[in-house]
Amino acid sequence: MASLSEGLRSFSTVIVTGGSSGIGKSFIKLMQSVHPTLRFCNLSRRNPTFDTNNIRLRHIATDLAQPAEIRRAVAEVLAWLKSDPPTGKVLLINNSGFGGYGRFPDPELGHQLEMIDLNVRALVELTGHLMPTLRQHGGAIINVASTAAFQPTPWMAVYGATKAFVLHWSLALNQELKGTGVRALAVCPGPTATEFFKRAGLQQGSVSDHLSMSSDAVVLASLEALVAGRTQVVTGWKNWLGAVLITKLPKPMAAWMAAKALAHFRFKKVVR
Repeated sequence: MASLSEGLRSFSTVIVTGGSSGIGKSFIKLMQSVHPTLRFCNLSRRNPTFDTNNIRLRHIATDLAQPAEIRRAVAEVLAWLKSDPPTGKVLLINNSGFGGYGRFPDPELGHQLEMIDLNVRALVELTGHLMPTLRQHGGAIINVASTAAFQPTPWMAVYGATKAFVLHWSLALNQELKGTGVRALAVCPGPTATEFFKRAGLQQGSVSDHLSMSSDAVVLASLEALVAGRTQVVTGWKNWLGAVLITKLPKPMAAWMAAKALAHFRFKKVVR
């Protein structure tokens, strides 16, 4: 298999959502370290939380859970690409997303609806608007799903359903893109050391360090899968084994087991 630097050499431009922290930040930093001439466009609400002095980075502040904000951000991205056209392939990384813990509709219905808008609608809309650019220059789409995509997730019902959509949509999209010069990769991380749990309403570190991965490890596995031409990757062997086993079960049984496993997090909820 080609090295990361060799595999990424044909890319010139990366558009990433949620690149200011967590997994998105790790994508930018790792890719820049192996391909220093890459340029990045980051779409997220907050400014980057890391030093960007040596990175060719355009930050567009936007709340992707708001349809009007998506349209504004797309217009800025397309203007940026038109003023300085890509010299190589384009990589779109749909990374932004968040979760929510509680008996539906807890933590609140607005939180659940915003989750759907960001985890599903924003991903589809942004990809659709940028598809002509991807077809024109060639490239790839990385969609960050989750191991939650493989089974119903009681106590995180909406979150798991959004990630099941991301996984299945990515795999179907990849088939549709055959012969176009563009491909799609679905990334399914397990628990990752980011701010995910805090946004979901849980205490940081709710999952043991033995069961979680660093965002850098998730990104490394993702980029290796991209270079290898894969269409799906479950990061980490423990997560892979769990996904394989859970998909062998009838869905009602998988939901029952997930309910038992996730119920204990109620003792780790943040008091609001």
